[in-house]
Amino acid sequence: MTAQSSDKENNTDSSEEELLAESVGSTDEAGSGQVSNDPADMLVAAQTEAIEARQDMLRMQADMENLRKRLIREQEKARRRTLERFMSDLLPVRDSLERGLEAAADPTATVEALKEGKQLIMKMLTKVMGDHGLQTIDPAGEAFDPEKHEAMTMLPSPDHDENTVIDVLEKGYQLHDRLIRPAKVVVSRKP
Repeated sequence: MTAQSSDKENNTDSSEEELLAESVGSTDEAGSGQVSNDPADMLVAAQTEAIEARQDMLRMQADMENLRKRLIREQEKARRRTLERFMSDLLPVRDSLERGLEAAADPTATVEALKEGKQLIMKMLTKVMGDHGLQTIDPAGEAFDPEKHEAMTMLPSPDHDENTVIDVLEKGYQLHDRLIRPAKVVVSRKP
């Protein structure tokens, strides 16, 4: 808000308060709550009512703005907590990768031991991702679904029905019900 608009609003508020004070004084003079038929008194009463309604509206606007800001802060906190949980679940996978690299640098390490270590790390990563709602899309042998699959090429195949996934080049992933990445597939066609 600029200084000019702030000053204008303060002047408006002070003039409204003066009118409110005048109206209270004039109603007291009119005789303790009696409604006057005098147009000037009616105008003052209407102005008083308008001032009170405007003040109520300004209070409600301020309350709504405070509520909006609070909801934004709470949403950001919830997002951070979720991300922190996911990162803390990923840290053991990272630690295992570091240990795997250290083991690979050892000249006595065997290929079988390194392969077993990679399989365990893959298992850990798959579990963490699954715990957070990530599902793998591996459609080998299934009917082609353009909603979940991306056809990279079509090959003639007498062994498969038309529009069947022959090979999966890259698995797809889905988070809850939302597609993150479609599976890249090779699809069969009539020979």
